[in-house]
Amino acid sequence: MIYSLDSVTKFFVQRREPVQALNGLTLQVEPGEQIALLGQSGAGKTTLFRLLNGTLRPTTGSVFFDGRDTASLTGSALRAMRRRVGTIYQQHNLVPSLSALENTLCGALGRMSLLKTLRGVFRPAKADSELALHALELVGLADKCAARADELSGGQQQRLAAARVLMQSPDVILADEPTASLDPELAETMTSLLAGLARDGRKTLIMAVHRVELATRYFPRVIGLRTGSLSFDVPQSEVQGDLLNTLYARNGKSTGEPDGDHFQYKLGCAG
Repeated sequence: MIYSLDSVTKFFVQRREPVQALNGLTLQVEPGEQIALLGQSGAGKTTLFRLLNGTLRPTTGSVFFDGRDTASLTGSALRAMRRRVGTIYQQHNLVPSLSALENTLCGALGRMSLLKTLRGVFRPAKADSELALHALELVGLADKCAARADELSGGQQQRLAAARVLMQSPDVILADEPTASLDPELAETMTSLLAGLARDGRKTLIMAVHRVELATRYFPRVIGLRTGSLSFDVPQSEVQGDLLNTLYARNGKSTGEPDGDHFQYKLGCAG
């Protein structure tokens, strides 16, 4: 088991009032699984990803990564865990003035010493440069290796973020709504790319997806989060109307549409 979550609850304090982001979440993830995460804005998806990559700890309950409770990890053990988990965010978090190759090389910083970190991006070892070029080739950006990140299109920048994670060589890829700002065609290209890279590399992939038809097309398992709770956890073939009506209901009433998402209720008409 790569992840095991038991009754996980997470609170934040806003204006001196506690706000619950996750409510008693329990689930398990096997190594190599590919999972789509569905839910409206505010459902708790980003909080869940931050728990999974070790940047947050639960308020109550436990998150186990590869058999170890993440709440017990500190220092080198926590850094080792984080090196094994690569995260792609909706905001690309690239260095605009660096080239595509240099941004990709940043994915290796977590396994470098401080001295190598200071030198590594700008004077990388030949082996690291070759790995970075291979990562760029995998995402279709080999011809853009010398281009600055801020010269790339939005879709190219998102693929560059994926190359940086591949350079990290993680066991797990977490993709937090990486296609939200892309048009439908680019969103499908990015989803297909990540699913294929994870499958070929035998990596665990958990991806927050805006469009239901992409979730059911590319991911064998689909999880729905609603207001911090598990709404459903089913195979792709079981993602049907009643589950989606409940997941995307507003104020207790079904609408068939998530707020701000590229989604139409009937799967046959989605797009």
